[in-house]
Amino acid sequence: MVETFANSINVWLIWILPFAGAAIIPAIAKGSKKARDYIAVGFALASAISAATLIPIGLAGHEVHSQVTWISALGLKAGVLADPLAIVMTNVVAWIAFLIFVYSLGYMHGDRDLTRYWFFMLFFIGSMQLIVISDNLLMVFFGWEGVGLASYALIGFWYHDRKKDYVGKEGHMAGGIPMWTAPTHAGMKAFLMTKAGDVMMLAGMFLIFAYAGTFGFKELVADQSWAAAMSQQNLLVPAAVLLFGGAVGKSAQFPLNEWLLEAMTGPTSVSALIHAATMVKAGVFLVARLGPLFFALSALNTSQFFEVVAWTGAITAFLLATQALVSPEIKKVLAYSTGSQIGYMMMALGIAGISLNFTDGYTAGFFHLMSHAMFKASLFMGAGALLHSVGSRFMTDMGGLRKDMRKTYIFMMLAALSLAGAPLFTSGFWSKDAIFAAILESGYTYSWPLFAMAVIVAVMTAFYTMRMIGMSFFGNKSKHLEEMEHKGHHVHEVGPVMWVPFAILAVATIAVGVVGFVFEEQLHELFSEYLGESFGIAPAHEATGRTFLNLNPIAAIASVGAFAVGAGLGFVFYIARKADPEAIGRNIITRGIWKFLYNRWYLNTALYWGGVIGPLAIYRFIWRYFESTVIDGINPAFQGAMAGMSKVVKSGQTGITQTYLFVFAVGIMIVVMLLLM
Repeated sequence: MVETFANSINVWLIWILPFAGAAIIPAIAKGSKKARDYIAVGFALASAISAATLIPIGLAGHEVHSQVTWISALGLKAGVLADPLAIVMTNVVAWIAFLIFVYSLGYMHGDRDLTRYWFFMLFFIGSMQLIVISDNLLMVFFGWEGVGLASYALIGFWYHDRKKDYVGKEGHMAGGIPMWTAPTHAGMKAFLMTKAGDVMMLAGMFLIFAYAGTFGFKELVADQSWAAAMSQQNLLVPAAVLLFGGAVGKSAQFPLNEWLLEAMTGPTSVSALIHAATMVKAGVFLVARLGPLFFALSALNTSQFFEVVAWTGAITAFLLATQALVSPEIKKVLAYSTGSQIGYMMMALGIAGISLNFTDGYTAGFFHLMSHAMFKASLFMGAGALLHSVGSRFMTDMGGLRKDMRKTYIFMMLAALSLAGAPLFTSGFWSKDAIFAAILESGYTYSWPLFAMAVIVAVMTAFYTMRMIGMSFFGNKSKHLEEMEHKGHHVHEVGPVMWVPFAILAVATIAVGVVGFVFEEQLHELFSEYLGESFGIAPAHEATGRTFLNLNPIAAIASVGAFAVGAGLGFVFYIARKADPEAIGRNIITRGIWKFLYNRWYLNTALYWGGVIGPLAIYRFIWRYFESTVIDGINPAFQGAMAGMSKVVKSGQTGITQTYLFVFAVGIMIVVMLLLM
């Protein structure tokens, strides 16, 4: 442990600085709009620098743990824990966020609500860093809810609901449910669906607290008697699964995945932030934080928890990859891809807990998190450049753009190759191959079905990635572009403030790929030491049967083969244009499959009928025939009392976020004062 005052201050500043920036941005905006923009970026940079000062500590395998008294009546302390896991994650979050903030200077230039934008972007980063740095579950939950609030505000940022800000094709219906979503609707959907996971997480937290008397991660590891007591009551695995429910909601895993696909209504810079290193990765980080603890309790038969994680990830990866195959919207293709790739991460972290070598799956999952954060942020910002220049979210309105937007094309192609898993020189190849190898070498009874699903998803990933690049940059220009040029609007490259950030990330993912096998070994060694010292998990035995560059031959062949098949088909259909994909779609069977995938397996339809329309119909029936007739009929005075209560409650439902934050803050102060009395 490296416990110096300077190090402790730096850890606290990582999450405090963005919150401080959010607090003062409205005041700065009153004086100077330009100063507001640059100061917002400056706070993001300051947080990133604070995170960077911890890198030597993390590489040395040390940690910084600092606590202060919080709620003394309950014996709770507020604390930060910067161990190797948190140090790696906080730097991924901070530096990618900083680049996205710089990109925002160009992408959001001229927007009339930039003060609100910067406030919630900084609030978002502060909340995410609080999740990463906290040393206890309760503080994590505060950050968890902060991320949820900020995502609601940013997904629905363009709340005027202009048609150009919608996602989905206008008029598209599936099972009577509109699949064309407004920003306000998408923001509310994200908020409500993630709250379903948050309730499960809260239940799991307090279930553990009831037995352990603490929320602290290190305290839970130090005294594991709580786990034995919970296991005797058959509550340990259910509590772990409930905590995982929170991760399922935030990381958009099946069955709580539908919100992510419509969250594209927010600005593209927001999409890049949510999908790259923050909100959807929060669930992965939570599993990475808690996974070693539950693996250390494996004598209490916690393997079922890890099986749930692994198969949830596998199902989500397959489900969303199939939908990405047919989507015409570039941001939605990337959204499907995000959920699918997070499924890979969950699969790896799950297989780690039921593996002979926990560190293998753990390292593979976290390596893919880092890799994905780089290339997906780059792809989203590149997609934003296309939207900025073309004025359309549909790839059918693009085509032939590689000559007009050469820089965007080059850097998006580099990032896309990493997503597709191009062999040997991309970070995506090495992180996916590590997941394949971890599954094969796990010793898990059902490793082969899991491996087969992972390979099939890799084939689909390579295909839809090449499809996206081909439809955007190759072929003839669309009618939309021809009409633009006819009107005198020529497509041109975006400015350096926009293309430089995603160029840096595209080059970074290739740079990591060039030294991928060395990078993976170093990460494996770092986590092996960390897991051994913090959780008593024995170092992994040397994997047998490894060949050139420490590759598992079966995994390597599968990785290369998946890329060759998927990218090859994508090249033939969408880049070389040697075959017409629409000709295949004219077959009645393939047309039916296409429609099924395009309508998202009708899961969104089922969600609305089963979760919204059905319950509302039941409520209306009860209100009409029971409440209005029976209750009010028994005692008319009761109706007046209820009306009075309704007015009181209604007065607090203003719909203004600042009001809710104020009430929330006052409520916390009252609770703390009562506890201290």
